[in-house]
Amino acid sequence: MNLPEMTRKHLLILSIVSALIVLSCIPLEMARAMTWEQIQEKSEVHGGLIVHLGCGDGRLTTALGAGGPYIVQGLDTDAEEVAAARAHIKSKGRYGNVSADVFDGRHVPYIDNLVNLIVVEKLGAVTMDEVMRVLAPGGVAHIRRDGKWTSRVKPWPKDIDEWTHYMHDATGNAVAHDTVVGPPRRLQWVGSPRWGRHHDHMSSVSAVVTSGGRLFYIIDEAPRFSILIAPQWKLVARDAFNGTILWKRSIGQWYDHLHRLKSGPAQLPRRLVAQGDRVYVTLGLDDPISVLDAATGETVATYQSTAGTDEILISDGIILALIGGESAPSATAKSKREDLNDSSGQLDGKLVALRAESGEVLWRSPYSVVKLALAMNEKYVVLLSDDRILCLDKSSGDLIWRSEPVARAEKFPVRSGPTLLLYEDVVLFAGAELAAENNRTWKVEQNDTLTALSIKDGTVLWKAPHPLSGYASPEDVLVAGGRVWIGETTSGHAVGKFVGRDVHTGEVVSEFDPDVETYWFHHRCYRGKATERFLLMSRTGTEFIDFEQKHWDINHWVRGACLYGVMPANGLLYA
Repeated sequence: MNLPEMTRKHLLILSIVSALIVLSCIPLEMARAMTWEQIQEKSEVHGGLIVHLGCGDGRLTTALGAGGPYIVQGLDTDAEEVAAARAHIKSKGRYGNVSADVFDGRHVPYIDNLVNLIVVEKLGAVTMDEVMRVLAPGGVAHIRRDGKWTSRVKPWPKDIDEWTHYMHDATGNAVAHDTVVGPPRRLQWVGSPRWGRHHDHMSSVSAVVTSGGRLFYIIDEAPRFSILIAPQWKLVARDAFNGTILWKRSIGQWYDHLHRLKSGPAQLPRRLVAQGDRVYVTLGLDDPISVLDAATGETVATYQSTAGTDEILISDGIILALIGGESAPSATAKSKREDLNDSSGQLDGKLVALRAESGEVLWRSPYSVVKLALAMNEKYVVLLSDDRILCLDKSSGDLIWRSEPVARAEKFPVRSGPTLLLYEDVVLFAGAELAAENNRTWKVEQNDTLTALSIKDGTVLWKAPHPLSGYASPEDVLVAGGRVWIGETTSGHAVGKFVGRDVHTGEVVSEFDPDVETYWFHHRCYRGKATERFLLMSRTGTEFIDFEQKHWDINHWVRGACLYGVMPANGLLYA
């Protein structure tokens, strides 16, 4: 397929491969006429883009999506029918989010993987391959043929992935198991607002995750004309494939929007998690964890025992809540912590484990936890406590082992911290131990150390130098393609060499410099991320580094917001 040239500098996406089809039948008694209520019940589509193929006079088109977060478009080959449909839609006061247009009868005029629901009255020369092409994963087509309605569902492709936590999942390895995401060649959709509020103050984007074909993010939607206008923090849900707004929730007291130098507290992105049909979030800086219905945004439960939660991780039905310690300044104390140099947010938090379904407390840990240094998998919880890595039993919270002291910074800036992740049977840790104060900010002056420990007993497997990575953010450590990747990205003057090491031995198995000559800035103010095919750095825009081919694909026209960055998921790249 020939992809159109890039024409706008916003959200970018790579198209998703075609999928198999699941077929089911709707009872014959619904053969002649289906109401919107019947269609909704059978499709289980809750919001998004609806297309009515063969819309005729527009009566069913007008009814589609009524009372919900939908955009509806009717299509027909007959211009007179379309004119009648438009008149009917206007008469019902729905024109705008409902519209009608003429099409050629063969090509459904939408980009791949865009539409949530297609209702087909007259298929005509349109093939089912064409119908399935425009459907988003999980999308549904209702087709009437010979007086009978059938339903086809587009399954979720196996080669795309979700992104449920700030660092992909609870293990802390910011790598999507997605082989479709690649260098951007076209736009999928563009949402709003198109600009953050002010580059020199608090980032407008605090967190972004995606699950179940939906996108969730925390953003300041206050007007841009003056940063002195009070913030309007919102939790927003959109369809992940077409950007339709599904619902919004107001966020209470959040971090100070006049915070200097554009980033914000490094753990704000760790306050939002989405899994399946649930969203877990703190709806205020000092609030407990709320559990929301992902489709509607309605509150399902509030776990009061988690008030003051700074970080949330979820795995296999267990929530880890890092509570207290003011590692992210509380609403009542924020005025004392506006300076980036302020290290008073270093008091460590306490860890509580709960059942995700009920909020029942499973265990409480007596060990303090350093901000950002928390991860878990199906069996273990690992954390940094003071200067040692601890491993706990996930089900009981019992201590399994405590490591020897590891190198770490004495204190961390508000916008940064250590990096800790789990990969199979290895724990990887970078503690930014050579941090130093310089010009009112904290930055790493020399190389850090990357330490690998065995998950079995905490013994050190290997140590290696960790070059300066990121900028105004925690250090990058990424395990992709079975190798640990680290690169020198902080300075625009750095060559930008990337090194891939064996996970278990630390042996260098790949090493290469950029193969392009271009302008490099300092890395943007957020962590790098990756997929199983590419390392995604942002030394200027967004660089896709093919670590197998050792090739850089530079895209200086797009980058993410400070603090959060970009998100590779659903076969797309969100910025």
